[in-house]
Amino acid sequence: MAIIYAVGVGPGDPELLTRKAERILRSVDVILAPVSNPTEASVALGTIREFIDEERQEIVVHLFPMTSDKTRLIPAWQDAATLIAAHAEAGRSVAFITIGDPLFYSTFIYLLRLFREQWPLIPLEIVPGISSINAAAACAGLPLVEADEKMAVIPATAGIVQIKAALDHFETVVLLKVKPLHSDIIELIRTTGREQRTVFVERVGSPRQKVLTDFSEISAHTPDYLSLMIIK
Repeated sequence: MAIIYAVGVGPGDPELLTRKAERILRSVDVILAPVSNPTEASVALGTIREFIDEERQEIVVHLFPMTSDKTRLIPAWQDAATLIAAHAEAGRSVAFITIGDPLFYSTFIYLLRLFREQWPLIPLEIVPGISSINAAAACAGLPLVEADEKMAVIPATAGIVQIKAALDHFETVVLLKVKPLHSDIIELIRTTGREQRTVFVERVGSPRQKVLTDFSEISAHTPDYLSLMIIK
Protein backbone atom coordinates (compact mmCIF):
# COMPACT_ATOMS: atom_id res chain seq x y z
CA MET A 1 0.00 0.00 0.00
CA ALA A 2 1.42 3.37 -1.03
CA ILE A 3 1.27 6.76 0.66
CA ILE A 4 -1.23 9.50 -0.08
CA TYR A 5 0.29 12.99 0.11
CA ALA A 6 -1.52 16.29 0.39
CA VAL A 7 0.92 18.84 -0.96
CA GLY A 8 0.55 22.58 -0.56
CA VAL A 9 2.18 24.22 -3.58
CA GLY A 10 1.98 27.80 -2.33
CA PRO A 11 0.26 30.77 -3.95
CA GLY A 12 1.42 30.27 -7.54
CA ASP A 13 5.16 30.95 -7.68
CA PRO A 14 7.14 27.72 -8.31
CA GLU A 15 10.03 29.17 -6.29
CA LEU A 16 7.81 29.26 -3.19
CA LEU A 17 7.41 25.48 -3.08
CA THR A 18 9.20 23.86 -0.17
CA ARG A 19 12.07 21.50 -0.89
CA LYS A 20 10.01 18.69 0.61
CA ALA A 21 7.06 19.43 -1.68
CA GLU A 22 9.32 19.37 -4.73
CA ARG A 23 10.95 16.10 -3.68
CA ILE A 24 7.61 14.38 -3.18
CA LEU A 25 6.10 15.73 -6.39
CA ARG A 26 9.06 14.44 -8.38
CA SER A 27 8.76 10.99 -6.82
CA VAL A 28 5.04 10.11 -6.78
CA ASP A 29 3.30 7.96 -9.38
CA VAL A 30 0.05 9.94 -9.59
CA ILE A 31 -0.75 13.63 -9.18
CA LEU A 32 -4.33 14.78 -8.72
CA ALA A 33 -5.03 18.45 -9.37
CA PRO A 34 -8.37 20.06 -8.48
CA VAL A 35 -10.19 22.53 -10.73
CA SER A 36 -13.43 24.39 -10.06
CA ASN A 37 -14.26 25.07 -13.70
CA PRO A 38 -13.71 22.56 -16.53
CA THR A 39 -12.82 25.38 -18.93
CA GLU A 40 -10.00 26.71 -16.74
CA ALA A 41 -6.52 25.37 -16.08
CA SER A 42 -5.49 24.19 -12.63
CA VAL A 43 -3.44 26.89 -10.88
CA ALA A 44 -1.84 24.26 -8.66
CA LEU A 45 -0.85 22.11 -11.64
CA GLY A 46 0.53 25.09 -13.52
CA THR A 47 2.68 25.93 -10.51
CA ILE A 48 4.43 22.54 -10.44
CA ARG A 49 4.83 21.79 -14.16
CA GLU A 50 8.60 22.15 -14.09
CA PHE A 51 8.96 19.58 -11.31
CA ILE A 52 7.00 16.68 -12.80
CA ASP A 53 7.47 14.16 -15.60
CA GLU A 54 4.21 13.81 -17.48
CA GLU A 55 5.52 10.83 -19.45
CA ARG A 56 6.26 8.85 -16.29
CA GLN A 57 3.63 10.21 -13.92
CA GLU A 58 -0.13 10.04 -14.30
CA ILE A 59 -1.76 13.47 -14.07
CA VAL A 60 -5.44 13.56 -13.11
CA VAL A 61 -7.44 16.79 -13.20
CA HIS A 62 -10.57 16.43 -11.07
CA LEU A 63 -13.53 18.80 -11.08
CA PHE A 64 -14.78 20.18 -7.77
CA PRO A 65 -17.76 22.42 -8.62
CA MET A 66 -17.67 26.02 -7.38
CA THR A 67 -20.92 25.82 -5.45
CA SER A 68 -22.28 25.53 -1.93
CA ASP A 69 -24.72 22.84 -3.07
CA LYS A 70 -23.74 19.76 -1.07
CA THR A 71 -25.68 17.49 -3.45
CA ARG A 72 -23.04 18.35 -6.06
CA LEU A 73 -20.03 18.72 -3.80
CA ILE A 74 -20.28 15.54 -1.76
CA PRO A 75 -20.23 13.22 -4.83
CA ALA A 76 -17.22 15.13 -6.20
CA TRP A 77 -15.36 14.73 -2.89
CA GLN A 78 -16.27 11.05 -2.70
CA ASP A 79 -15.24 10.37 -6.32
CA ALA A 80 -11.85 12.01 -5.76
CA ALA A 81 -11.22 10.20 -2.48
CA THR A 82 -12.23 6.84 -3.99
CA LEU A 83 -9.94 7.38 -6.99
CA ILE A 84 -6.97 8.37 -4.82
CA ALA A 85 -7.53 5.47 -2.42
CA ALA A 86 -7.73 2.98 -5.30
CA HIS A 87 -4.33 4.11 -6.59
CA ALA A 88 -2.80 3.89 -3.11
CA GLU A 89 -4.23 0.40 -2.50
CA ALA A 90 -2.75 -0.70 -5.83
CA GLY A 91 0.69 0.45 -4.67
CA ARG A 92 0.85 3.78 -6.50
CA SER A 93 1.82 6.83 -4.47
CA VAL A 94 -0.49 9.82 -4.97
CA ALA A 95 -0.09 13.54 -4.40
CA PHE A 96 -3.19 15.70 -4.11
CA ILE A 97 -1.95 19.20 -4.89
CA THR A 98 -3.55 22.40 -3.68
CA ILE A 99 -2.64 26.05 -3.85
CA GLY A 100 -1.65 27.52 -0.51
CA ASP A 101 -1.78 25.04 2.34
CA PRO A 102 -3.76 21.75 2.44
CA LEU A 103 -5.38 22.55 5.80
CA PHE A 104 -6.22 26.22 5.20
CA TYR A 105 -9.53 26.71 3.34
CA SER A 106 -8.60 23.80 1.07
CA THR A 107 -10.72 21.21 -0.70
CA PHE A 108 -8.41 18.60 0.74
CA ILE A 109 -9.95 19.06 4.20
CA TYR A 110 -13.12 17.33 2.98
CA LEU A 111 -11.09 14.48 1.46
CA LEU A 112 -9.11 14.10 4.67
CA ARG A 113 -12.30 13.35 6.58
CA LEU A 114 -13.27 10.71 4.02
CA PHE A 115 -9.85 9.06 4.14
CA ARG A 116 -9.98 8.87 7.94
CA GLU A 117 -13.50 7.45 7.91
CA GLN A 118 -13.30 5.03 4.97
CA TRP A 119 -9.61 4.19 4.46
CA PRO A 120 -7.98 4.64 7.89
CA LEU A 121 -5.17 2.17 7.13
CA ILE A 122 -3.79 4.03 4.11
CA PRO A 123 -0.72 6.06 5.13
CA LEU A 124 -1.28 9.78 4.65
CA GLU A 125 1.15 12.69 4.92
CA ILE A 126 0.38 16.40 4.73
CA VAL A 127 3.02 18.77 3.36
CA PRO A 128 2.33 22.38 4.34
CA GLY A 129 2.54 25.22 1.86
CA ILE A 130 2.94 28.99 1.95
CA SER A 131 -0.45 30.69 2.13
CA SER A 132 -1.54 33.57 -0.09
CA ILE A 133 -1.76 35.70 3.06
CA ASN A 134 1.94 35.37 3.85
CA ALA A 135 2.92 35.80 0.21
CA ALA A 136 0.69 38.88 -0.19
CA ALA A 137 2.11 40.52 2.93
CA ALA A 138 5.64 39.86 1.69
CA CYS A 139 4.92 41.34 -1.74
CA ALA A 140 3.35 44.43 -0.18
CA GLY A 141 6.08 44.74 2.46
CA LEU A 142 3.34 44.91 5.06
CA PRO A 143 3.78 43.44 8.57
CA LEU A 144 0.70 41.43 9.45
CA VAL A 145 0.88 41.57 13.25
CA GLU A 146 3.41 42.50 15.88
CA ALA A 147 3.71 42.47 19.67
CA ASP A 148 0.25 41.73 21.15
CA GLU A 149 -1.78 42.59 18.03
CA LYS A 150 -4.49 40.18 16.87
CA MET A 151 -5.39 39.13 13.34
CA ALA A 152 -8.63 37.76 11.86
CA VAL A 153 -8.93 35.89 8.59
CA ILE A 154 -12.39 35.95 7.05
CA PRO A 155 -13.80 34.73 3.72
CA ALA A 156 -15.55 37.86 2.48
CA THR A 157 -18.58 35.73 1.70
CA ALA A 158 -19.19 35.55 5.47
CA GLY A 159 -20.89 38.91 5.04
CA ILE A 160 -20.44 42.57 5.84
CA VAL A 161 -21.73 42.22 9.41
CA GLN A 162 -18.98 39.76 10.32
CA ILE A 163 -16.35 41.79 8.49
CA LYS A 164 -17.32 44.94 10.41
CA ALA A 165 -17.23 43.03 13.69
CA ALA A 166 -13.71 41.84 12.88
CA LEU A 167 -12.59 45.39 12.07
CA ASP A 168 -13.91 46.47 15.46
CA HIS A 169 -11.97 43.85 17.41
CA PHE A 170 -8.77 43.03 15.49
CA GLU A 171 -5.78 45.17 14.53
CA THR A 172 -5.41 43.32 11.22
CA VAL A 173 -8.18 41.80 9.13
CA VAL A 174 -7.47 39.69 6.06
CA LEU A 175 -10.39 39.21 3.68
CA LEU A 176 -10.26 36.29 1.27
CA LYS A 177 -12.33 35.87 -1.91
CA VAL A 178 -13.37 39.52 -1.99
CA LYS A 179 -14.84 39.50 -5.50
CA PRO A 180 -18.53 38.79 -4.63
CA LEU A 181 -18.75 41.60 -2.05
CA HIS A 182 -16.17 43.99 -3.45
CA SER A 183 -18.40 47.07 -3.66
CA ASP A 184 -19.85 46.49 -0.17
CA ILE A 185 -16.37 46.04 1.29
CA ILE A 186 -15.19 49.25 -0.37
CA GLU A 187 -18.07 51.16 1.19
CA LEU A 188 -17.36 49.66 4.62
CA ILE A 189 -13.70 50.65 4.41
CA ARG A 190 -14.74 54.21 3.53
CA THR A 191 -17.24 54.50 6.37
CA THR A 192 -14.73 53.18 8.91
CA GLY A 193 -11.93 55.46 7.71
CA ARG A 194 -9.49 52.74 6.68
CA GLU A 195 -8.80 53.91 3.11
CA GLN A 196 -5.12 54.54 3.83
CA ARG A 197 -4.65 51.24 5.65
CA THR A 198 -5.91 48.82 3.01
CA VAL A 199 -3.86 46.73 0.60
CA PHE A 200 -5.34 44.69 -2.25
CA VAL A 201 -3.42 41.73 -3.71
CA GLU A 202 -4.51 39.59 -6.65
CA ARG A 203 -3.02 36.37 -8.05
CA VAL A 204 -0.01 36.70 -5.77
CA GLY A 205 3.07 34.81 -6.96
CA SER A 206 1.83 34.49 -10.54
CA PRO A 207 2.65 36.50 -13.68
CA ARG A 208 -0.76 38.15 -13.21
CA GLN A 209 0.09 39.42 -9.74
CA LYS A 210 -1.33 42.83 -8.85
CA VAL A 211 -0.64 44.78 -5.66
CA LEU A 212 -2.70 47.94 -5.09
CA THR A 213 -2.24 50.37 -2.21
CA ASP A 214 -4.01 53.44 -3.62
CA PHE A 215 -7.63 53.25 -2.46
CA SER A 216 -9.01 54.87 -5.61
CA GLU A 217 -7.34 52.14 -7.67
CA ILE A 218 -8.62 49.45 -5.30
CA SER A 219 -12.14 50.87 -5.60
CA ALA A 220 -12.07 51.03 -9.40
CA HIS A 221 -10.54 47.60 -9.91
CA THR A 222 -12.65 44.56 -10.79
CA PRO A 223 -11.11 41.78 -8.69
CA ASP A 224 -10.18 38.30 -9.79
CA TYR A 225 -11.45 35.31 -7.82
CA LEU A 226 -7.96 34.76 -6.36
CA SER A 227 -7.70 38.09 -4.57
CA LEU A 228 -7.55 39.34 -0.99
CA MET A 229 -7.41 42.48 1.09
CA ILE A 230 -5.29 43.22 4.13
CA ILE A 231 -6.85 45.92 6.30
CA LYS A 232 -4.88 47.36 9.22
